Amino acid sequence: MLTSNSSSYSNSNGNCSSASSSSNSSFSSSCVQVSRDVQQQLVLLRLLPDSPGLQFPEIWLRDNCQCSTCYMQQTRSRLPQGWNYLDPSVRLQQLSWCAERQSLQISWSDGHKSSFPLSWLKERDFSPASRARYLRDCYRPEQRLWSGTEFQRIQREFLYDELLHNDEALLQWLHQLAVYGLALVKQAPLDSNVLRNLCNRVGFMRSTTYGDEWSVKAQPGASNYAYLAAPLPLHTDMPYFEYKPSITLLHTLQQSDSPGGWNLLSDAFHVADLLRQRYPGAFKVLSETPVDWADIGSEKNLRFHNIWRAPVINLDANGRYVRINLSIPQRDSHFSVPAEQVRPWYEAMALFMRLANEQACTFKTTPGDVLTFDNVRMVHGRTGYDDTEQNIRHIVGAFLDWDIAYSRWRVLKNDLGHYNK
Repeated sequence: MLTSNSSSYSNSNGNCSSASSSSNSSFSSSCVQVSRDVQQQLVLLRLLPDSPGLQFPEIWLRDNCQCSTCYMQQTRSRLPQGWNYLDPSVRLQQLSWCAERQSLQISWSDGHKSSFPLSWLKERDFSPASRARYLRDCYRPEQRLWSGTEFQRIQREFLYDELLHNDEALLQWLHQLAVYGLALVKQAPLDSNVLRNLCNRVGFMRSTTYGDEWSVKAQPGASNYAYLAAPLPLHTDMPYFEYKPSITLLHTLQQSDSPGGWNLLSDAFHVADLLRQRYPGAFKVLSETPVDWADIGSEKNLRFHNIWRAPVINLDANGRYVRINLSIPQRDSHFSVPAEQVRPWYEAMALFMRLANEQACTFKTTPGDVLTFDNVRMVHGRTGYDDTEQNIRHIVGAFLDWDIAYSRWRVLKNDLGHYNK
C-alpha cells in the first residue's frame, strides 16, 4: 500500500517511462505499476491491480546492482571492491519501468545506474509470503514433527538401486529426511560399498575419529558403549563434536535372532515441544544449561580426547530447534556449571528422558536395510540382545552432513524442475 509519502510511476507501452524520486506524477497503466514509499525507503512493484505488491529496500537494491561494475556473472557474486566505497547515505534519484525489457531502472544520487529484470526481482521479493516461500522451497523444507504413534503414517521406504540410478528417487529420499528426520532404504546388497555408494550419490562421507565407516557389533574390550550387546539408551551420535555429523546411515549386515536388537527412534524436536508446553521451567533449564560431552579413547591406533560444551536443547535466535545433544555414556562427569544449577538440570533431564521414551517407536531392521536419520534431531537406541557365534548382530555406520545433503537437494530440485519460479 502506498503511504502519504509515496510516488507512483507506471508504463503500459514498449518504452521506458521515468520520474524523479520527488515526483507525484503517474501514468495510466494496465501492467506493472512502480511506486516508492519515501518514508520506509522501499520500491514497490504491483504486477496486477488486485495483486499483492512486491517490495524492495532501496539500500538493498543499491547493494545488489547487477551491472558488470558491481556483479560478476561468472562467479554469480557481487564484486567485493564495491563495499570499499559503499555509502549508506546514497539515495534513489530516479525510478522507471521499462516494459520492453521487463526491468526496473534506477538512477542513484552517487551517479550510478542499475537495472533489475522482473524475473530476478520476483525471486527476491521482501513481502512476507515470498520470503516464507523461499525459505520453504529453496533454503530448507519445513520440518514436520511427529509422535511415536504416528511412525507408521510418516515413515517411507526407498529402494537402494533406485537411489543410485534415479534422481527423482534421490530427491524424494533427501526431502523425506529433511521433513520427517528419517527414511528406510531397502534391498541393499550385503557388501562393504553400500554406504559409500549412497554417500557418493549425495556428495561425500563425513569422516570422524572412528574413520569413514564403523562397525557396530559386540566387541570384547570395547572402548565405546555402542560396541556392547547391552541395551543402548536413546541418544544422538557424537554430541562431543562442535560440528557433529548430522545424518546417520546404518546398514544392517546381520541381525540377531534373539528377542532383542530392536531399533528405538524418537523425534527429539517433538519431545522438546512437549517439554516446552508442559514443563516450561524444565525446558528453560535444558535449553540454557551447558553440558560437558566427551569421548576419550582410541580407534585403530588413533588416540582422541573430544569435548564439546552445549545444552541438551539448542535453539536459534528465534527460538527454533537447531540441535539436540544427548548421550548418557558420553556425558562427562565434569559439569562446569554453578553447583546450584545441578539439581534443577537433573530434574529437567529426567522429564525429557521420560517423554523421549514415551514418544519412541520400535522396529527391527533386517539384513539389507539401511536406516537413515537426522542426527541433530532424532534420538535413537536399541534394546539389548544375545550375542553368540551363531547369533550375531552386525551394523555398519557412516555419516553425511546436512550442508552437503541440502546442496544436493537444491541442485536436484533445479535440475528436475521442482522450483516454482
